[in-house]
Amino acid sequence: MSLHVDVIGHGPPLVLLHGWAMHGGIFAPLVEALRARRTLHVVDLPGHGHNRDCGVPLALEACARAVLEVVPDAPWCGWSLGGLVALQAAATAPARIPALAMLCATPKFVVADDWPQGMPATVFHGFADGLRLDWRATIDRFIALEAFGSDHMREELRMLRDAVLAHGEPSPRVLAEGLHVLETGDLRAMLPALRVPSLWIGGRRDRLVDPRAMEAAARLAPAARFVEVAHAGHAPFLTHADAVAGALQDFLAEVAA
Repeated sequence: MSLHVDVIGHGPPLVLLHGWAMHGGIFAPLVEALRARRTLHVVDLPGHGHNRDCGVPLALEACARAVLEVVPDAPWCGWSLGGLVALQAAATAPARIPALAMLCATPKFVVADDWPQGMPATVFHGFADGLRLDWRATIDRFIALEAFGSDHMREELRMLRDAVLAHGEPSPRVLAEGLHVLETGDLRAMLPALRVPSLWIGGRRDRLVDPRAMEAAARLAPAARFVEVAHAGHAPFLTHADAVAGALQDFLAEVAA
């Protein structure tokens, strides 16, 4: 079963990949900011939204292959967990993906001796334990962490809560798989050989992905740049959509030139 993709807008294509427990609808403010200049291919990741029952496991290689089958050759922009999928795809299929945008995403989410900017593994352990007891409450805790720190925290929290079930309930199995990917994924080794230019967009007040981790990742990749959105948390496209859209447009115009 192929993945469902929403295609919106006019102009050169751009693929958007959402984060854990969400769906492509979360990008509505960014889509509105870009649709006059870009054709957005908004993907629901396997197990999420309209692709809840697609049967593709939520593993990076499998997700990257499944998305490549249903989108045209185009730059990819991945938010959070979607960033890991986008990086996997760009590293393995650079002929299909001429540019990569990482939106509040890093090649490794969890702290390590050589990666001090990551999140403590205990945070992800706590979410995994919570899924077994009450997955709705666990998602709500994760959403609160995503919104925390933003200058528009209440607005961002409301938008995330309103969006999470808008395309139907996520699969509890896939939620667990996604947490496992976030906890164990490490794509840092792919960065030095990355053959496409990359843009790393961080939120200065992000409490889930430290912007310093994104800066460090950008230094590992050739033809990479880091941009920080002031006053933004983990989902800057919700409350600072114009700033994110502007950074993307400038980057993609330079790549095309």
